[in-house]
Amino acid sequence: MKNRQLRDAVDLEEALAAERCLLFKHSPRCGISVSAYKEVEAFLAGHPEVPARWLDVRPQRAFSDDITERTGVRHASPQVLWIVGGDVVWHGSHFDIDRATLARVTAS
Repeated sequence: MKNRQLRDAVDLEEALAAERCLLFKHSPRCGISVSAYKEVEAFLAGHPEVPARWLDVRPQRAFSDDITERTGVRHASPQVLWIVGGDVVWHGSHFDIDRATLARVTAS
């Protein structure tokens, strides 16, 4: 995924301060997560204007928990959070993550 990986609290603050940000949490060891990753990657390839950040929850579980606390959205993996003006306006997990849904959500 060409967009930036979230690595620390500073990266999270930048994502939350951005006008818009698609935040993707996943585990490359999970089959459902791998499928969701491919959907997000395909969506972003067709929508390069959508800013996105990603996080591998396995090695960064504590940081993933910080995201949960900061956003108020219960942890899931895979999970997408659509953040607009610092607020999570949509989130989906597992089979909710597909390119058609992401296109619809990010268009509004």
